[in-house]
Amino acid sequence: MSEMPRSRRYIAPTVVIALVALAACGTSTNTRSPGSPSPSLAATPVGGSAPPTAAPSSGASPAQPFDPASVSIQLESIVEGLDSPLGIANAGDGSGRLFVVEQGGTIRVVDGGRLADEPFLDISERISSGGEQGLLGLAFHPDYPSDPRLFVNYTDVEGNTQVASFHVDSADPNRADPGSETRLLSIDQPYENHNGGAVEFGPDGMLYIATGDGGSGGDPHENGQSRATLLGKILRVDVDATDAGKAYGIPQDNPFVGRDGAAAEIWSYGLRNPWRISFDAATGDLWIGDVGQDRWEEIDVARRGVGGTNYGWNRMEGNHCFRPSTDCEKADLELPVTEYGHDLGCTVIGGDVYRGSAQPLLVGRYTFADYCSGRIWTIDSAADQLVEPTLVAETDTTISSFGVDEDGELFATDLGSGRLYRVVAAPK
Repeated sequence: MSEMPRSRRYIAPTVVIALVALAACGTSTNTRSPGSPSPSLAATPVGGSAPPTAAPSSGASPAQPFDPASVSIQLESIVEGLDSPLGIANAGDGSGRLFVVEQGGTIRVVDGGRLADEPFLDISERISSGGEQGLLGLAFHPDYPSDPRLFVNYTDVEGNTQVASFHVDSADPNRADPGSETRLLSIDQPYENHNGGAVEFGPDGMLYIATGDGGSGGDPHENGQSRATLLGKILRVDVDATDAGKAYGIPQDNPFVGRDGAAAEIWSYGLRNPWRISFDAATGDLWIGDVGQDRWEEIDVARRGVGGTNYGWNRMEGNHCFRPSTDCEKADLELPVTEYGHDLGCTVIGGDVYRGSAQPLLVGRYTFADYCSGRIWTIDSAADQLVEPTLVAETDTTISSFGVDEDGELFATDLGSGRLYRVVAAPK
């Protein structure tokens, strides 16, 4: 594998966003080799759904045999002129539109391969943007357009996280009403970095929210392992209900409901800076790209219905001891399904399991990338042990997110060039 120029690992501060992790000291020790059995899981299935077997559930498109020696991924430019794009969503309304999140506080519409002139939503005056802050996530209500709400995650002018809903203008489907904001959830941020930011609806209709550990380096407040804070977590809330004192409901099958000293919103924990989460449209599995500290980048997965998972930060960085640097306790942890070191990049960009039809060679493959090196990899989405990722592209892009359209076709954004790309599998 040829190495990208080292200069690709260091991007000008005006371009770098929440993806780039602060370095910290510490020695990593490899405690699990590729192909070794997974440790016993601390996670338990909740919500009435048992985790699926390694084979895709009914409804999954069968994956074709994948030969990494004969397949490569190419990026086909769809539109340009975006301003620091870092998120992609579709409305699920049959319109075929894509919605691209811009860090500065706007959402743009891409319809028929054309970028609309006017923003779908502009809340730039309400947010702090730059560095690792901004408008960070977007999801439409599963019943859209019957329920005309969309949900966003952003850092407000004081740098704190806000998860809020807006209504789409009934007279114009290409315009959300900035005056319709309802704030659901607020989280104080102790530092400016590690804000996470993804919001995604699961197959259960609940809203899942990815939060970083609060920032600085090495998780100085131990937020990742604390169940008393919403930082360093995947949260799960019901946007169609309200509980006393809250603008949302707490699903009673959340794993820590009723536990002393634990926040009831928590679905899973032990995360550093989860940058992009996604659900497999065929199996319902939850995939997480978690940005590492200074040595390892990781991809985590929770099979459908499995909550209460501890992914290990800051005890572990990837599959390696972090604090302490050796002989760390990991029997109760769910370790990554794949990882890579900082010789290959510095910031993982979580992706999607492909379930479309136009790229049959990618069906059943989870595709992800590195922001700094421009490398793109895939793995088999049925993998339940640590596997080596398959390198399928080396690009000169600063990939900041992946997302799918209504047909399950895969797209990516380039933060540096302001482009939206279609991901295409091609024979070598």
